[in-house]
Amino acid sequence: MDDVIRLGLLGCGTVGGGVVTILEREAADIAARTGAQVRVTRVAVRDAGRERDLPLGDAVIGTDPWAVVEADDVDVVVEVMGGRDPAGGLIRRALELGKPVVTANKELIAHEGPELYAAARAAGVDLAYEAAVAGAIPIIKPLKESLAGDRVTRVVGILNGTTNYILTRMSEEGASYLDVLADAQALGYAEADPTADVGGHDAAAKCAIIASLAFDTVVHADDVYREGIEQVTATDIRTAEALGYVIKLIGIASEVDDQIGVRVHPAFLPRTHPLASVRDAFNAVYVEAAAAGELMFYGRGAGALPTGSAVVGDVIDVARNLLQTARGATETAHRAKPLRPMHELRTQYYVLLDVDDQPGVLAEVARTFGAHEVSIAQVWQEGAGDHAQLVLITHRSREGALRETTEALATAPGVRRVASVLRVESEVFET
Repeated sequence: MDDVIRLGLLGCGTVGGGVVTILEREAADIAARTGAQVRVTRVAVRDAGRERDLPLGDAVIGTDPWAVVEADDVDVVVEVMGGRDPAGGLIRRALELGKPVVTANKELIAHEGPELYAAARAAGVDLAYEAAVAGAIPIIKPLKESLAGDRVTRVVGILNGTTNYILTRMSEEGASYLDVLADAQALGYAEADPTADVGGHDAAAKCAIIASLAFDTVVHADDVYREGIEQVTATDIRTAEALGYVIKLIGIASEVDDQIGVRVHPAFLPRTHPLASVRDAFNAVYVEAAAAGELMFYGRGAGALPTGSAVVGDVIDVARNLLQTARGATETAHRAKPLRPMHELRTQYYVLLDVDDQPGVLAEVARTFGAHEVSIAQVWQEGAGDHAQLVLITHRSREGALRETTEALATAPGVRRVASVLRVESEVFET
């Protein structure tokens, strides 16, 4: 086979190492599927002198990523360095030079995707980013290509493995959030500063990318309503289990009343739904479409080889298109739906109150809910001396009204504090 596709690799850490390993291990199959040999010819890293147990062959290893992008012996640029700067500028330069780009950079795509898509269109080359969302799980191509003839109505996903691992441990072992977080950091599932994961930032970036593709509407990461799992307690976990739910950090993108709602937050999910059984560090994405119905994508959302496999899959597609002087499916924003304000969301809610255990308190709580037009579906009370906890599940209510209710409850007679408020997404999953 005489044709060779030459790759310039920006970054050679965990994901980059996985890419190199897969390219070497599966070289014969990749060549057969691509129609050419695929070789890494240049690599940009922070420390060129560090020993790397990777099959890089004769690849030139240096510290200047711009030299890799502009090299004559690079046909396709693979960006796995992460971050927005300098990755964004490097990708733009590669596209200007007419070089297709494969990236795993969720942060960059979530914040600057539409601008990068436009640059790729103007250059007439591919920008591929399957690995930017949910690692090895194929979700970008299904939304761009497989479901192109359908109308997606809702996408719900467990998009962050760290938070799913933490919530799984809390649920199955009754452990506290802080204890499990410490274990996750020791095992390498969570960073020393876990804010991006536990605060929902990572999941929000992925949800923005999914929403943009699913609804042909520009959605940036900053457009996504976000709550993390820091305030989820063992009491919340036990209550959810007693009521037939599990708590998961989920991303939801849906079309309601000709608007697009995009949000990430912890929620009660019914145990009967497939997402409820997704354990540990696994990810899953659940798609509802008008014609196809319900679809489920499940697998490892991170790691060298899982993420590397998604990158290599994109490399094969991009290389094949390059050989055929063609390009793959492109993103559009032709529907351009307005984004739905969070206060207009309608769903159910779980509210946990610490109250005085005395006559009239429950009546005062019910009056406060009623005054803000939030209907109570279920209520339980557990007393302990002069103190009690009230657990309430509402009917479907407007987010804005629920917030007004909890603000009023915080100063209501007999209410010591509003301990927890979580959304109950049972009706999202009716089939």
